Amino acid sequence: MASHPSRRLPLHVTDREASRHPSDIAGPHRNARPLAALDPQGLLVLSHALFTCVQQSEIVRLAMGHVSALGPYRAEAGYLATADGFARVPGHDAGAPTVDDALMEGFGGADGPVSLPERSWTWAFGLRGVGGPLGCILVSSRSEPDEEGRFLLASLVGLTSAALSLTVARASQHESAGELSRLRTERDTALRQLETLRSEFQLQQTVHETLARAAARGGGEDAITQALYELTGLSALVEDRFGNLRSWAGPGRPVPYPVRSSTDQEEMLRQATREAGPVKVKDRLIALARPRGDLLGVLALEDPDGTADEHIAFALDHAQWSLARELMHLRALTEVEVRLHRQLMDDLLEGAEETSACARAEACGHDLQRTHYVVVVQWPGNAPNSSFSRAVEQATARSATRPLITRRGDRVVLLTESRPDDDAVHAALAQELGTPDGAIGVSTRCDSPDGIPRAYEEALRALEVRQNSRQRSGTTFFDDLGLYRILGPGNDLLELEDFVREWLGPLIDYDTRHDTDLVETLSRYFDCGGNYDDAAAALTVHRSTLRYRLQRIREISDRDLADVDTRLNLQVATRVWKIILGGPR
Repeated sequence: MASHPSRRLPLHVTDREASRHPSDIAGPHRNARPLAALDPQGLLVLSHALFTCVQQSEIVRLAMGHVSALGPYRAEAGYLATADGFARVPGHDAGAPTVDDALMEGFGGADGPVSLPERSWTWAFGLRGVGGPLGCILVSSRSEPDEEGRFLLASLVGLTSAALSLTVARASQHESAGELSRLRTERDTALRQLETLRSEFQLQQTVHETLARAAARGGGEDAITQALYELTGLSALVEDRFGNLRSWAGPGRPVPYPVRSSTDQEEMLRQATREAGPVKVKDRLIALARPRGDLLGVLALEDPDGTADEHIAFALDHAQWSLARELMHLRALTEVEVRLHRQLMDDLLEGAEETSACARAEACGHDLQRTHYVVVVQWPGNAPNSSFSRAVEQATARSATRPLITRRGDRVVLLTESRPDDDAVHAALAQELGTPDGAIGVSTRCDSPDGIPRAYEEALRALEVRQNSRQRSGTTFFDDLGLYRILGPGNDLLELEDFVREWLGPLIDYDTRHDTDLVETLSRYFDCGGNYDDAAAALTVHRSTLRYRLQRIREISDRDLADVDTRLNLQVATRVWKIILGGPR
């Protein structure tokens, strides 16, 4: 292709001109001069302009604007490769509205002819880089370019491809630098998180190992509170569900230990159950030992300054599980022990074989070869549940050996080595249960297992005598029954019934027919030693009413109440009728 000196740029083109926006650059449809011509200086300036552009679209527009400087050529359209295919570069009005952009999708960055209306020759020049197609420039002419023209067009396309590749490389490098910075930031964050996790793991491992050593040394509540104090530096304590202190480790233990009211205790437990895990209640951090929802105890840390953090809370929570396992184990052992003791006690009351009973008692830590007493306790309004049984057991235990204990109906029965004090057991139970209205019956001394059933009957008789006396609450010993011992176990029931019929038959029949209380009146009269005022008060009747009833008793029974022997027999008969035959009480 012949050169066209008239279209060459001056040899000296400034960088300012070279960096102008492509829309301002000369072309066949612009009245501005292009930056490049055929001379090396012009190509150098164009190269500089291409390689200093930072936007790919600017590079393509700049190249398209200089197509006409190479000869009688026209840049119809320019395209850039995108993720979705080829996209036309905006901003270059080449006057080629007939170009079908979809047609360029099939080129994929390769060179080739393109058929356009009213164009003699049209060629798609592919812009390619190392990574693949970068785009293309569609060039037209009145005739097919000669070898020089093709060389110049190819050179322009090559420079444009190199400039685009440099831009892609710069963008990739920038992205790589940004990615590297992001990766470094993520690495630093991960390292900090890893260090935090490592510290937390070490703290947790210390908690595990400390509590494991406590368990290896035998565990127990004292070992757990001591380990928790060593881990946290805060005084640790264990309370039962009622607020009674069971264990303390660390300084500041109050003496005596304050006991909260039941209302305050229940409020504290409600606060502690509102959330899972340790809860701050006043000056304490509290965790409840309640496996399977059954509250067994309270583990707490004294924290008046509010220094407890999540690590201390973790130690407390973990120690709470250790305490829960310990208390569950103790409860299971206690339940087995109580069940074995109760079975043994039931068999002894029924008359167990001595050799077998002694062997079973020895396995339970009880020596039946020693002297024993049978104690029967009955307290109105207190069902014989575990708490009532424990209260009775604690009140009667005076030796190192725990008493054997069982329940019979609404009564608690014990076999103890020590004879209860006259009023000490009753007073202790009255304080524990909140009422003195209870009765205790105690047998005589029992020296062998085969005598336990007899001792049980003695204790029952002592209890019944107490409950049918004027002072129904208190302790009665079978040794002190006096005349009532004659009416005790071993008497023939038929003979006693005959004796009662002989002396009280007419009165019993009269009471049955007329719904009166003459026998009860006579019994109360004798209980009060023949004192009219006391008897009338005991019966809650007027003195004159009592006199009238006694007169009717004399008439119906035909007995002389002034006779000593008659009075004695009538008094014994009323006692037998009430105590043994189950008369009204």
